[in-house]
Amino acid sequence: MIKALQKDQVLLDDIVAANADRAGFHLWWLGQSGYLIQWQGKHLLIDPYLSDSLTKKYAATDKPHIRMTERVIAPERLDFIDIVSSSHNHTDHLDGETLIPLMAANPGLTFIIPRANRAFVANRIQHDINFPIGLKAGDSITLANDFTIHGIPAAHNELEKDEAGNCKFMGYVFQFGPYSIYHSGDTLWREEILAALKPFEIDVAILPINGNKPERRVAGNLNAKEAVALGKQIKASCVIPCHYDMFTFNTVAPDEFITQAQQQQQAHQVLQCGERLTVR
Repeated sequence: MIKALQKDQVLLDDIVAANADRAGFHLWWLGQSGYLIQWQGKHLLIDPYLSDSLTKKYAATDKPHIRMTERVIAPERLDFIDIVSSSHNHTDHLDGETLIPLMAANPGLTFIIPRANRAFVANRIQHDINFPIGLKAGDSITLANDFTIHGIPAAHNELEKDEAGNCKFMGYVFQFGPYSIYHSGDTLWREEILAALKPFEIDVAILPINGNKPERRVAGNLNAKEAVALGKQIKASCVIPCHYDMFTFNTVAPDEFITQAQQQQQAHQVLQCGERLTVR
């Protein structure tokens, strides 16, 4: 089991300590595609998976989800969250065992999802269908007086849409202060995604690197080379890799990403689980 760099009370203490430094923003990797962003005392939680629901669900099947990295924190301990987002309906990005206790601990939080997924999400989180705010690709919304969130299409593996033309898989650009953060969700390379990102100057791009291998029998993602190339294409100031070191059947080491980033002269940061990145 990979140990988290910071977890539980140590992680919480670091989040509190970081709040005293408001010269920039702070970002923590919580595992898989989950991130916490702190800006001027506000907290945005992206695609959190903070349970063992998938390990339990698939334990007696031919596709076991064996956890590789220890859980950084129980979701109910994150009782200061203003906004939480989900990029799509797969459980490692929309986990009832994470979100239900998280919402109980944060009754005033706002939940952002793809508009196409509203009914599915409401059922999974056991909440009223009007509770989550549904965005479609191209939509924008400003929340907590600080965060503007823009919907970006994602392809996992296709640019799948509902009958109304709303994307079922999405990424988001999060803007706050002078910063723009792109979290792609799960995606492959598509020109429509590049076109949607063209208006933005991306400071940090958070991109999956686990690749697209049909033998895994799950939808795929960018691989390391593609993630670096996408970062270069959108002129991201920094690329952070994600979606690895969670389940043994669906992971890669970040070494190839580091090599590709160095070769392509793409600024990057590889985080350990629970580690903080401060951007000023």
